[in-house]
Amino acid sequence: MASIFDFTAPLTNGEHCDLAQFKGKPLLIVNTASKCELTPQYFALEQLYQKYKDQGFTVLAFPCNQFENKEPAENDEIKHFCELQFGVSFPIFAKVAVNGPDALPLFNFLKTNSRGLMQARAIKWNFTKFLINRTGQVVARYAPRTKPDAISSVIESIL
Repeated sequence: MASIFDFTAPLTNGEHCDLAQFKGKPLLIVNTASKCELTPQYFALEQLYQKYKDQGFTVLAFPCNQFENKEPAENDEIKHFCELQFGVSFPIFAKVAVNGPDALPLFNFLKTNSRGLMQARAIKWNFTKFLINRTGQVVARYAPRTKPDAISSVIESIL
């Protein structure tokens, strides 16, 4: 069975990250944006990461500009913004597409293995969250407005 560990993803420096390096770790994968009304979630995501990182948990952020041009910046600017404004220390990947023919294959896998609002597979907005267990399978999908701290108990159940 395929898992997220079968994929690679582009980093802000142009290199590709083999997601197999996260094997055995629970993850929260989030499509993000810097100019969205939900952008303050970066702070809450960092708090979640800090709370559980010693137990192997990490957050993986994937900036996306597919929703009303809410992530127009270049990769280096995005990373700098997140670190400076929200103290983000978890991995921030290069800007990607999450829907359509150019979608990062990882997001196609995530959408195939979970459904959102009204059972839709497509991602509807920034800050859609996918909780991944230690074997690389999707445990849950959360709507953009779901606050990161609201999923703490589910994270704790897979640690």
